[in-house]
Amino acid sequence: MTSNVLFLVQEVAAPVAQSGDTAWLLVSTALVLLMVPGLACFYGGLARGRAVLNTMLMSVLALAIMSVLWVAVGYSLAFSPGSAWLGGLQWIGMSGVGAAPNPTYSANVPHLLFAAFQMMFAGITIALISGAVIERMRFVAFAAFAVTWGLFVYVPLAHWVWADGGWLRTLGALDFAGGTVVHISAGVSALLLAKLIGPRHEFGRTAILPHNVPLTLLGTGLLWFGWFGFNAGSALAADGVAANAAVTTHTAAAAAVITWLVLEMVRTKHATAVGAATGAVAGLVAITPAAGFVTPLGAIAIGAIGSVASYVAIQWRPRTRVDDALDVFACHGVAGIAGALVTGVFATKSVNALGADGLLHGGGVRLLGIQAAAVAATIVFVCIATPAIYFGVQAVLGARVSLADELAGIDAAEHSEEAYHTGGFDELAGQEVSLGQRVVLPASEFFEARTPVATRSISTAG
Repeated sequence: MTSNVLFLVQEVAAPVAQSGDTAWLLVSTALVLLMVPGLACFYGGLARGRAVLNTMLMSVLALAIMSVLWVAVGYSLAFSPGSAWLGGLQWIGMSGVGAAPNPTYSANVPHLLFAAFQMMFAGITIALISGAVIERMRFVAFAAFAVTWGLFVYVPLAHWVWADGGWLRTLGALDFAGGTVVHISAGVSALLLAKLIGPRHEFGRTAILPHNVPLTLLGTGLLWFGWFGFNAGSALAADGVAANAAVTTHTAAAAAVITWLVLEMVRTKHATAVGAATGAVAGLVAITPAAGFVTPLGAIAIGAIGSVASYVAIQWRPRTRVDDALDVFACHGVAGIAGALVTGVFATKSVNALGADGLLHGGGVRLLGIQAAAVAATIVFVCIATPAIYFGVQAVLGARVSLADELAGIDAAEHSEEAYHTGGFDELAGQEVSLGQRVVLPASEFFEARTPVATRSISTAG
């Protein structure tokens, strides 16, 4: 009789997935996935036309690689019970990760869904890094870098900050949705990678301009939309903390856009679309570690601070010889550092009882010091691991495309594709062109003839 009573008590106490929370996390997982094509559009528009496909494809590749790696071993090493530095192999191949909730990480949703949500974070983190090395890193080299960096940098950082027993989590560091794990790690790695691989041939010699600003604005909109899943989904429940994170995410981005445009108007008298897009992303990055711990008013301040910090970093970068092509460090690294630090200023337990009170809410400097320690630990770790991984890839595969391929365009060299076909005479190159019934010339000679187009009937010779 006693054993039956104990069994019933245990059965009642076991966590049960809640349909509302599960539905919200399913949507949030899809929203974070949407951020990858959003990032591809954001980066692709900022790239030159001869490199847009390669730029966008690196984002897709990063998601694909990390999804497979996450299922195979990444999730287990990041979240299963282990040491303060790394998880174990208990959940390798997602063994034991199923429909039942996990009381440690996902008390109200299926454990497998929590793992899938975290999978998307891993994918977009490596995609962020790619923006620093566009137009010059071999596709196969980036693939090798993604696998190695994901396993030896992202996975340990995720364990330190988010896993039960991770040393930074135990220390009390707050990172609601990835300020340190995602943005600081990606931003600092991007800066190092850009320095190691070297600048593009034209860098510093001529203006390198975005080829499609509307595509960048489209990408910004997709990122902004997806970021609601990124941040509000990190509450892991459809509750007040998620609602707060959604509002703080939006208001921080809005404040960052306004701040950036004001800075541009003061400095150059022009407000730019690229500036507005960059400001929005900087604000979204800055609020990410704080979204579930601060008030909407605090989020406005954080968005403005992140925007100013990122803007200053972008103005400073051309003074260096580091060709961080799409300013990944300025936008993600600097704004991520700013956001992580000011979380220690604006956080309040009135928003989230699982958080802590920051400097402005009676908590003193303790949380600020912990946040600074987490930022420093992330930077030091990345500065050691990223160069080691790069040099390994360089030794085995060679990291950089040839100068000839770079000048011709990495899309054609690496993928044998082009993003745009104008429909002009250049597409006839190498074919025979019939000029009425009179003569047949190679296309190259036809172009040199310079006879007015209106006087000719053109058809490819069969």
